[in-house]
Amino acid sequence: MYIINRRSALQLGVSAAALAAFRASAQAPIAATDTPAPRLPIEQGATLRMLRPVRFVQPDEDVFRANAARFTQATGVQVRVDFVGWEDITQQTAVTANTGAGPDLIIGFGDAPHIFAEKLIEVSDVADYLGKRYGGWMAVGEKYGKRHGTNNWIGLPFGGTAGPLVWRKSAVNQVGFENPPSDHAGFLDLCRKLKAANKPAGFALGNAVGDGNGFANWLLWSHGASLTDEEGKVSINKPETIAALNYLKELYPTFVPGTLAWGDISNNRAYAANECWVTSNGVSLYFSLKNDPATAPIAEDSQHSLLPLGQAASWPSAPLTLNAMVFKHSRFPNAAKAFLLFMMEREQYDPWLIANLGYWAHPLTNYGSSAVWSSDPKVAIFKDSMNNKFWNGYKGPISEASGQANAEYVTVQMCAAVASGQSTPQEAAREAERRARRIFRR
Repeated sequence: MYIINRRSALQLGVSAAALAAFRASAQAPIAATDTPAPRLPIEQGATLRMLRPVRFVQPDEDVFRANAARFTQATGVQVRVDFVGWEDITQQTAVTANTGAGPDLIIGFGDAPHIFAEKLIEVSDVADYLGKRYGGWMAVGEKYGKRHGTNNWIGLPFGGTAGPLVWRKSAVNQVGFENPPSDHAGFLDLCRKLKAANKPAGFALGNAVGDGNGFANWLLWSHGASLTDEEGKVSINKPETIAALNYLKELYPTFVPGTLAWGDISNNRAYAANECWVTSNGVSLYFSLKNDPATAPIAEDSQHSLLPLGQAASWPSAPLTLNAMVFKHSRFPNAAKAFLLFMMEREQYDPWLIANLGYWAHPLTNYGSSAVWSSDPKVAIFKDSMNNKFWNGYKGPISEASGQANAEYVTVQMCAAVASGQSTPQEAAREAERRARRIFRR
C-alpha cells in the first residue's frame, strides 16, 4: 500500500480537497478480502495515455490525477490523462477504435465497450480480482462489464451517476405538497401548479448524454415501455410507449422554456438561476450550490427524491456509468490493466469516491461503507445507484446496436418530436421504431 503524507501530497500537486479525501479514507478503511492479484508484468518502457470524461466536480480531477501520479511513482510508468467533454468522448472513442491508434485506455460511458468489443482486450482477470476482494460487483456494474451471454469482462465499470429529482422545498410546499408525489398523475398536478406559480420544472429534451437519455428512459420505463424486449427485438412502437408520450404531451407545457435544446449543463444553470425549481440531476448540482455563498440558500432549500416509479417495481433509472476499456492496439496492455487495478484499489479509489461527494457512485459492494455516504444526508439517495435493475437498451442485451441507439438519441428525439408538436405520439413511435430497426439490422 502506498501511503500519502503532506510532503508527498505537495510533490504530487494534490489539492486541499484531495488531501482531505485521502485523510477521510484513511480514517474509515474499506473492508477487503485477502485475494491474490493477477500477475501483470509491466512491459519495459511502458507509457500510457488515457481519455476520460471531464469532471463535474473539481476534486474528481484532482484526486484522479493524484492517483495517476502515485501509480507512476510506484511503477515508473508515465501516465497522461486527458479530460474531454461529455459530448466528445463517444466520438473520440469511435475514432480510436476504428483507426486502431491513439489512447491505450479510455474511460467512456456504459455501453461503449459493447459497441467496440472486437477492438478491446479482456479485463476479466482484473474484474474477477476486484470482485472477490471488494464484496462483489453491483448489478449495473456486472451488466455493463460483461459481454452479453458470457463471463468475459470487456469493460471495467468505474462508477455511475444517477439523476433523481432535485427540487426546491419552498416551492413544492407553496403549491400545497409536502413532497413531490410518487405517481404520474400527482406529479403532473404538482408541475402544473408550479408553472402557475411561476416556479416551473424543467427536464432535458436535447441531445444530452446524461440528462436527455435519463429523462427519456425514465418516461418510457415508468410506463412499462422499452426500446427492446428481453430477446433484443425492437419493441418501442407499443401501447406503453404511446401512453408515455401522451403523458409527455401534458407534462411538457409545464416546463421552463428552452428544454428542447438543453445539454447536460443546462438544467444546472437554470436551477441555480431560480429559473427552474424541479429537475433531475446528479449530486454535482447540489454541491456546486452549497459551496458558493451566493447560491448556498438554494442548496439549503433543495431536496432529492425518486421520480415516480409508475409501473416499475424499482427506480427506473440507468446510472450513467463510467466504463474503462483497454484497446488491442496498445503496446502496453499489462501496464494498462495494472493501472486500472491500481486505481480501483481502496487506497486510491475510496479517496476518489469521497472527493466526488457522491456524484460517482461505486460499482463494488464494499465501497458502500465509504465515509462519503454518511457525509451529508442529502447524498444518501445516490449510494445504491449502481444496484438499479435498468440499463441503456433495457430490456434486451447490451450490444453494439443498443449502444448505437443510445448514442444516436433515438428515444430522446422521439420524445422531443412529441413535445415540440412536430409529431403525434403514434408518428414519433413509428419513426423511433424505424430508426431502431435500421440500427439493429446493421
